[in-house]
Amino acid sequence: MDTEIKIKYPFLRKYGWIILLALIATGIIIRALVSNNSTTYRATTAGMLFGDATEGEFNDYVHLNGKVETGIIVQVSALESGVVETKWVEEGAMVNAGDIILTLHNPGLRQQILDSESQLAEKQNMLRDTEIAMEKERLQIKQDLLSARTELNRKQRLWEQQNTLYKENLTSREEFLKADEDLQLARASLSLLEDRLRQDSLYRSVQVAMMRESLHNMQENFVLVRQRADNLNIRASHSGQLGSLSAELGQNIAAGQQVGQINILDNYKITVSIDEHYIDRVIPGIHGKVSRQNRQFDVAVKKVYPEVSDGKFKADLVIEGTIPENIRVGQSYPINLQLGEPARAIMVPRGSFYQTTGGKWAYVVAPDGKSATRRDIKIGRQNPQFYEVTEGLQPGERIITSSYSAFGDADKIIISND
Repeated sequence: MDTEIKIKYPFLRKYGWIILLALIATGIIIRALVSNNSTTYRATTAGMLFGDATEGEFNDYVHLNGKVETGIIVQVSALESGVVETKWVEEGAMVNAGDIILTLHNPGLRQQILDSESQLAEKQNMLRDTEIAMEKERLQIKQDLLSARTELNRKQRLWEQQNTLYKENLTSREEFLKADEDLQLARASLSLLEDRLRQDSLYRSVQVAMMRESLHNMQENFVLVRQRADNLNIRASHSGQLGSLSAELGQNIAAGQQVGQINILDNYKITVSIDEHYIDRVIPGIHGKVSRQNRQFDVAVKKVYPEVSDGKFKADLVIEGTIPENIRVGQSYPINLQLGEPARAIMVPRGSFYQTTGGKWAYVVAPDGKSATRRDIKIGRQNPQFYEVTEGLQPGERIITSSYSAFGDADKIIISND
């Protein structure tokens, strides 16, 4: 037996349909308000570029323009101060080691040379005079020594005579003692002269050695002064090309001042400026290719400079193996620098949309081509042709690759052909 269900609220029986219709209307209004928050922009295909997402081998490289420089640069500096008197070569000329580049004039140095010559000549004369005087004194002592030996012999004979006579009582004791004293005096005098001769010989040898050493030092100093005079000729220390010469006739050059540089032409490097986006990936040792005369030459990164200026950093590359013919300092070479190994990836063509979105989103074109919707994507590596898409796109989908600057913050683009 069925039980009758009674409605607790009688007014629902009378107004239920009205309430239901009101709820439906409210939902429609809310949906309309929400949809109105999504902005739409209408654009034509004129000036608009598209690119398809494709899957293939992504070649991880960056295209650069490099400038040829010499790998070794030798600075040319003045060793002495002076005024530029003569320029023997000009910038760009080829020089060999030892070639004179500039000649300086220094009157003060010339005077020093003359003074050194005068002092050296005076010292030589003093040494010569001293040696002559010492030789005379040595000869005089030898002469005195001969006289003393002769006198000793005489005194010896006289003492022997007096000794014989004194023993036979034929002479007085006083005469004998006098002869004995004369003999002792002669012996002492001879011994004294012999000691003097030895001492004078030692003193002479020491004094002459000191004077000769002093003379030798003066001669060496004179040689150095003459070398300083030769240093007024600024010479090339290495063979190569004179890259710059910042000296003019009559210019006063200070000692140690750099006046130019020599480029060693058998050693080259290529300097490149790279976008700071790659600063963590460009390291010494990575390789690349340089194009020249329809040929490819191997290069490798030798040095990476840490400083970043105007959004770029610098690196030096060296040519490995064969060097291009007719290579010249200052030439520009196109370079493809390999940053990593090729790998399978989803790619889209490069475009100016990246400058607006930073690779974080893109407008994905609908299959019918009549609209494009904003979608979050993620771009990883990039090369001169493609961006690698790691998230947000599938092969076959199409995006707008031209600039988004005219679209504002639109979530959807309505595309027309007109």
